[in-house]
Amino acid sequence: MMGRQEVGQVPLFYAFNLEDHVPANHLLRRIDQFLDLGELHRHLAPHYSHTGRPSVDPALLIRMLIVGYCFGIRSERRLCEEVHLNLAYRWFCRLGLEDAVPDHSTFSKNRHGRFRNSDTLRFVFEKVLERCLAEGLVGGEGFAIDASVIKADANRQRGVPGSDASWDRESSLTRPVREYLEALDAAEEARKPPKNVSLTDPAAQWTAAPGGPAFYAYSTNYLIDTKAGVILDVEATPAHRTNEVNATKVMVDRVEERFEINPTHLIGDTAYGTAEMLGWMVDEKAIEPHVPVWDKAERKDGSLGRTDFRWEAEADEYRCPQGKPLRSTGKPTADDTLIYRSSVYDCAGCELKSRCCPNTTHRKIARQVNESARDVARQLASTPRYARSRRHRKKVEMLFAHLKRILRLDRLRLRGLKGARDEFLLAATAQNLRRMAAWLMPKADPEGSLRSRARVVREPQQSADL
Repeated sequence: MMGRQEVGQVPLFYAFNLEDHVPANHLLRRIDQFLDLGELHRHLAPHYSHTGRPSVDPALLIRMLIVGYCFGIRSERRLCEEVHLNLAYRWFCRLGLEDAVPDHSTFSKNRHGRFRNSDTLRFVFEKVLERCLAEGLVGGEGFAIDASVIKADANRQRGVPGSDASWDRESSLTRPVREYLEALDAAEEARKPPKNVSLTDPAAQWTAAPGGPAFYAYSTNYLIDTKAGVILDVEATPAHRTNEVNATKVMVDRVEERFEINPTHLIGDTAYGTAEMLGWMVDEKAIEPHVPVWDKAERKDGSLGRTDFRWEAEADEYRCPQGKPLRSTGKPTADDTLIYRSSVYDCAGCELKSRCCPNTTHRKIARQVNESARDVARQLASTPRYARSRRHRKKVEMLFAHLKRILRLDRLRLRGLKGARDEFLLAATAQNLRRMAAWLMPKADPEGSLRSRARVVREPQQSADL
């Protein structure tokens, strides 16, 4: 017989337990095991008044933001609606059925005020990282570094040439413009005007790095540990190669200072293989550079290259294939390069001149001041551990793919360098929490049994639950 739903008088009381309605293998239930915000109130205490009405609990705001970044909910207005409707979101945010959800404007007031002034988002990121360390997910031996370009919230049409950009400092300025001008005033050296400047987000870099039409963008720089792909640090920079490379030094030093971790080797692509960067890794930090050397000195016309000349370190000179010396004055050029020259008389009657220097009277070889560090990188490139490192570098690229495809952070919503830093810190926090949930919390299979830890260890490379 066909059944019908009985619609009668609604019950006066309900026996409803929110805990019973969140699945045991829900991602938020697994993440909740590793998120501890117990010290957040003490961290923010100096930024709150001791009198007045109680504010919205900052731990609630942080939990809501983590929900948004874990599930790719980019709009804070929509995030408030989702938390209001979704039982699992309410459970994770410690909200009961009758508890009110904060208004979306509360996030902006706290982000641009207390959270930013107290560096709260970095505080939360580092607390999650401390849990990763405690759970043994960080090996501390091999680090990988890379950067990914993220579009800024700036219209391509709202830009002017850098030399024409000007703002009336006496009138009211938007927050991104004000922060940009303050950074210019605080800079020790005068900055060359960029090619193109956005009037809405002037700190964003005009770039065509990914290919295609140029746009305004920032770069998110990740420093990860290669054991489990945990993000050790994240830094926001304009989308420019020099800024990205310099961010590496900042992140490595910060991880060493705050967690006393110094890697044995650092993995990166050719952008990090400059002479200055390699010198910093080898001579200052004693880190093996598993990085391809950035070298444009090798010739491609069939003439003798620099590798055909023998370097004599004790004599500080090169020897040509005929045994003649090439010496330097010892004064480096503006780009820290020493020029070694042969004698005009030695080259004049040499039988190899047509293959060595056919268009000049003598041969010149440019040698970087940090050439010894470049030689170390070249020697490491032929070792088996270097080949393994190149495969491990894919882990940071996978994190960027997950960031854009799953977390949907392919375009920023906040403007300014500080806004980009906030978004990148929250996204990295969400990725580390998802990584711990995937590695450390076994799931139940359809038969109800638990999968082994060995199987869970391999899952994050194939699953969206990073």
